[in-house]
Amino acid sequence: MANHKSAKKRSVQSKSKNTINGQYLTKIRTNLNKFQNSLKSQNTSEVQNSLKEINSILAKAVKKGILKKQYMSRKLSSLSNQIKKI
Repeated sequence: MANHKSAKKRSVQSKSKNTINGQYLTKIRTNLNKFQNSLKSQNTSEVQNSLKEINSILAKAVKKGILKKQYMSRKLSSLSNQIKKI
């Protein structure tokens, strides 16, 4: 355990950031699963809505510094290519 006051504060801050970052990643995974399920059902309007939702969540995660911009662009590109195939 931390002995200095600043180290204790840093420990508390890192725990809270860790939970928030985990929530973002869970949202991303959940929406990616929804996207894959809507692709399987080939419901185009649902696919477009889920892609829009994923784009929003990824952009927020990049803005917060949780994900890198390259990851977001690569992921969105691969998802849009999957849409083109149906």
